Amino acid sequence: MEGAVKLVTLSVVFMASQINCQEAILDISNGSINREYCIVHNHSWTPLSQTLDAATQYPLVNMTSTVLCNSSGTTPSANDSEYAKVHIPLALMRYRDFLGAQQVMGKEMLVKLYAPPHSKIDPSLAVILLISIVTVALGSYWSGACERERLNSGATGGGGGGENKADSGELSLYSPIKVVAFVAMMCGMLVLMYFFYNVLVYIIIAIFCLASASALFSCLDAVMELIGCGTVSFSVRNWNFSVRSLILAAVCVSIAVVWGVYRNEDRWIWILQDLLGIAFCLNFMKTISLSNFKICVILLSLLLVYDVFFVFITPFFTKNGVSIMVQVALGPDASGEKAQGNMVEVPAEPQAPSEKLPVVMRVPRFSAWAQNLCGMQFSILGYGDIIVPGLLVAYCSRFDVWINSRKKIYFVSCCIAYLLGMILTFAVMLLSGMGQPALLYLVPFTLITSAVVAWCRGEMKQFWAGTTYEREELTAA
Repeated sequence: MEGAVKLVTLSVVFMASQINCQEAILDISNGSINREYCIVHNHSWTPLSQTLDAATQYPLVNMTSTVLCNSSGTTPSANDSEYAKVHIPLALMRYRDFLGAQQVMGKEMLVKLYAPPHSKIDPSLAVILLISIVTVALGSYWSGACERERLNSGATGGGGGGENKADSGELSLYSPIKVVAFVAMMCGMLVLMYFFYNVLVYIIIAIFCLASASALFSCLDAVMELIGCGTVSFSVRNWNFSVRSLILAAVCVSIAVVWGVYRNEDRWIWILQDLLGIAFCLNFMKTISLSNFKICVILLSLLLVYDVFFVFITPFFTKNGVSIMVQVALGPDASGEKAQGNMVEVPAEPQAPSEKLPVVMRVPRFSAWAQNLCGMQFSILGYGDIIVPGLLVAYCSRFDVWINSRKKIYFVSCCIAYLLGMILTFAVMLLSGMGQPALLYLVPFTLITSAVVAWCRGEMKQFWAGTTYEREELTAA
């Protein structure tokens, strides 16, 4: 009983303070109803059972109104020599949660405190891996299919040399100067986001809603064409409208609007964000094409340096020790790089969710029961870690079309290289206990694999020059 008394006595202190601690679960029952709430504790002071069955049950006594201590007496840590002298189970809960439990349960409550083990290897990592490899493979295959259709139609012959493929709405990057300018623009935008996050975040959210709705429409329209879904058209004042397109547009806009309105509802909105993100990445890989392997090497190498610099180097220059990349991706409340072990910083009351950029795939950590009670925990992967290597895989897919490779050797090899690079990224992340710049592993894996395949097949000259080689061959002929 003494442990239970201490638990509710210090709930008022928790409401007025912010401490570093581990998350755990408080199970409350009154014989017929069970509820679980978030609590926090210092494991060095208060070792808790890892399962509910092994936890000791206490009757709950409300002594909130009794003045036993104040916030100055809350000690989150102490000397190691003092830990063995403490035998009172001590954990803290939000006073608001206690009042809610009291209304539901009444005054006769029994409680158990337990802390499920926190596993580093979570099933969410497998989901993230599946999303990434499927998105890269589908987007690249789609790019190759569009290239085959373009060549079959004879719309532009081999015309990869033009920047704007007006007939297909594609944009081809063929100039190294433009690639360098593009990466420089990305660096500038990231720095601006770091310093003016609270303003620019809403602009990025609005742009994402428009771009993702358009991308989702493009993906669904392609699926409808693939399955042979017919179209019914009608005219209004010389304007032709397709019923299928109108329905798809309404669905896509509605999904984007729902995400925009409920974007901070972490419990479920991640599903829509991932759906829109997948569509965005697929459409990007289909629309943006790299004209040759030389451009691929320049772009991916520059973005590798960009990723490593803003993840590993910038923490030495920021005031809070968090990298600019993490700060921008996770929002101003990001503290992932500062966490030590399972220690987290817990506010007295749930704060209004800070706006986050929609630039990552998010999957909740399925094994983090206690952590998800206190606040949803996610495994994340940036869109750039899908799109950037995906542009190279898409180039490989188009090159297979140019050389009429039935086995799609370049496409398949690059997809396997991407998968192995992602597995290595997760392995290093789990071993080091900190987030990794995925491009550090993905870029070497995909570039080297593609180059080795081209070299072994004796096609390095064609692979390096891409559509430029095709133009040179036509000129020579």
